[in-house]
Amino acid sequence: MNTKEKNENRGHIIDMDLEACQVFIKHPGKEGEEPKGFTFDAVYDENTIQRNFYDESCFTLIESVLEGFNGTIFAYGQTGCGKSFTMQGPAGVAELKGVIPNAIAHVFEAIGGSKDVNWLVRCSYLEIYNEEIKDL
Repeated sequence: MNTKEKNENRGHIIDMDLEACQVFIKHPGKEGEEPKGFTFDAVYDENTIQRNFYDESCFTLIESVLEGFNGTIFAYGQTGCGKSFTMQGPAGVAELKGVIPNAIAHVFEAIGGSKDVNWLVRCSYLEIYNEEIKDL
């Protein structure tokens, strides 16, 4: 929950079953109503360790990129839900490195050991907000 929600003593309306990869959303005005459930390939909560997320959901994509495929990691969600934290991590805190620094380290570690191969590395980091695209 973000700071505003905590300051207003709001209740949680989302529950997660990390093992079953399910998210359950409660209707805040209808206490007795059954929560709506959604199943995904993977589910992560606010206690997820950055490196575990990278290893489980991004590592194989970067391996495919190293084999010549295009790859995209798409972070979507409301303002303040942790997309930038997940993608970047805080500056100077190695154990909290996000997807981008982990992916860059992964790529350059892999190509650093290759011989007689030329590599062209390009990376884009874009933000789409209010239907406007910004190159970050």
